[in-house]
Amino acid sequence: MAGNIIAHKIQDDLKVAVKAQDKVRVSTLRMILSALKNAELEEREELSDEKELAVIASYARRIKESIEEFKKGERGDLVAQEEAELAIVMSYLPEQMADDEIRREAAKVAADVGASTPKDMGRVMGEMMKRFKGKVDGAAVNRIVSAILKKG
Repeated sequence: MAGNIIAHKIQDDLKVAVKAQDKVRVSTLRMILSALKNAELEEREELSDEKELAVIASYARRIKESIEEFKKGERGDLVAQEEAELAIVMSYLPEQMADDEIRREAAKVAADVGASTPKDMGRVMGEMMKRFKGKVDGAAVNRIVSAILKKG
């Protein structure tokens, strides 16, 4: 992780969190660094900034899934803990687009690619994820694009 700007920022933030004895931040930052290191070992090369963001986004997705499961299990204590971790993780990702902004852009993309039915979902999703990589949550895009194409 020698030349990676994001990983260096996380390592610097980890040092500050350790000194401040912020246990949640320390454990979350260590988990992110671990995920980045594992991805680097899998790739067998230094991660690009884009790949680092993808790893962090994937980690955020896992936390969101955990939150949903804990909500189903009525574990408010764990939901609060996971939400605190998610806020820390999200601070290392580009600002996410709001649903109304995704809806506007998805409508434009659908028009650009000539999509009008649910069969065109893949083309719209692919273009949305390419255009707004790292700025949109795939599940939100899927939900919104699906609704747009069903209205057709």
